[in-house]
Amino acid sequence: MAQDTKRRKVLAVLAGGLVLGVGAAVTLAAWNDSEFATGEFAAGSFNLEGATDGAAGTYADHNVDEGDAAATLDFTLPVADNMSPGDVAYAPFWVRLDATTTSPATLAATAATATGANAANLAYTVHAIEPAATCDATAADTGVLVASGASLTAFEAGATVALAEGAAGTAGVPEQLCFTVTAGEDLVEGESATATWSFTATSISE
Repeated sequence: MAQDTKRRKVLAVLAGGLVLGVGAAVTLAAWNDSEFATGEFAAGSFNLEGATDGAAGTYADHNVDEGDAAATLDFTLPVADNMSPGDVAYAPFWVRLDATTTSPATLAATAATATGANAANLAYTVHAIEPAATCDATAADTGVLVASGASLTAFEAGATVALAEGAAGTAGVPEQLCFTVTAGEDLVEGESATATWSFTATSISE
């Protein structure tokens, strides 16, 4: 009888060990954890605008590709509508990134087109000069050459210009482009020419 009791105790202990073993396995299977990450992305804003009346002047969009009218440059000789061979006329144009723009950019001259009988008889240069400088022979000579042409229909790109975005809600610092147009010896009396230059600002990562 004592032997049967002892045998039952051993079996009970073994059975208990099996139960504990199963319980440990279930507990280990429940130890797991996960991490998740999500990201949200929104495009910034980017817009170039120009003015003909000073660094702090009246800025607007002049993108003819988007239906805007080109800015009319105010060339002075003192008057550019009465040119003779050898005369030089100057005109300033300021550009900046507008208040909604969220990234800096580089500005490059991209093309020059012209119409009129004297388009071939007028040469030009475009220099980047200080925003507050006067667009004249002195400033043009000390500025950075952005574009040039032996005629109004010719185009040679020069250096690019850095444009900085402004602080939140403010426009960037303006850059002044100084246009110089020189009448050639073959200028045709009584004829005219109309030129259009294009500039492109390209955003860059900070």
